[in-house]
Amino acid sequence: MPGTFEPLPGGGAAVALDEVEISIIRSLAVQLLELIGPGPAEDAPDDPLAELFAEGPSEPPKDPVLRRLFPDAYSDPEGTPTAEQAEEQRAYSSEFRRFTENDLRAGKRDNALAVIHSLDGLSAAGEGGAVLKLSADESRRWLGCLNDLRLAIGSRLDVVDEEDTDLLYRLPDEDPRKPMVMAYLWLGGLQETLITTLMP
Repeated sequence: MPGTFEPLPGGGAAVALDEVEISIIRSLAVQLLELIGPGPAEDAPDDPLAELFAEGPSEPPKDPVLRRLFPDAYSDPEGTPTAEQAEEQRAYSSEFRRFTENDLRAGKRDNALAVIHSLDGLSAAGEGGAVLKLSADESRRWLGCLNDLRLAIGSRLDVVDEEDTDLLYRLPDEDPRKPMVMAYLWLGGLQETLITTLMP
């Protein structure tokens, strides 16, 4: 079971993690939280309705990682739209973003927090490691967070398609991107085995 998720009876998943793996995942999840940022009502904690009625941004984020995590809803990656079509797509995307991005950010924050809390709650299972056991709901939250972490790292590595991923395997050890590449590929393996455990 080391390094791979396995299904638990009755739903959920389990994985054995060593101290280094726990530390890496927790650190990445914390960095993801910092990148996503606080909710729109953080400045008004006494008003429970503030976040419910807060409108989100209408422009795409400037950070390329956030643009990957919160892409425009209306675009045609295959074709080249006319100037008029492009303007229409921007308008639709802007309106869609204004009403959905806050909820998307909240969902990604919740997933990252679920990962952090589950790692913090681990009890030792032998020398230098532990077995993480997740319910079906926790597994889905982990899957969402692992996906976001891979998107974030992939964006920093300029991974756009499968061909880019193949190139990562051939990077020399002295390449400064190598640690990030190793984390990207390892998280991909975890994500793949977690998906398998959640399949009926």
